[in-house]
Amino acid sequence: MDKLKILYARLKPYLNKYIITIVVFVVFIVFIDDNNVIRRVQYEIKINALRQEIKHYELYRDQSADKLEKLHSSNAELERIAREEYLMKKTNEELFVVESSKKD
Repeated sequence: MDKLKILYARLKPYLNKYIITIVVFVVFIVFIDDNNVIRRVQYEIKINALRQEIKHYELYRDQSADKLEKLHSSNAELERIAREEYLMKKTNEELFVVESSKKD
């Protein structure tokens, strides 16, 4: 209790209604309000993560559009993709599948 009295005696010259109002306002804004600073930082982190995800999917979309354009424009490209990705073959040829042990 004596420590509190000493602390109050030191702070008493600085405690006026303006300082108290400012401190209460800052505490309200930082911790209590619905749009508090902590929640704003969390939202910014989430927004940045979503922007990165958007960039990833836009790149994937562009690559898929290029691939589709190649498929529509060239029969050789269509045959190459059918052979490589879907393991299709002509009737008079044999197909050997070689799997690599490389880990990505």
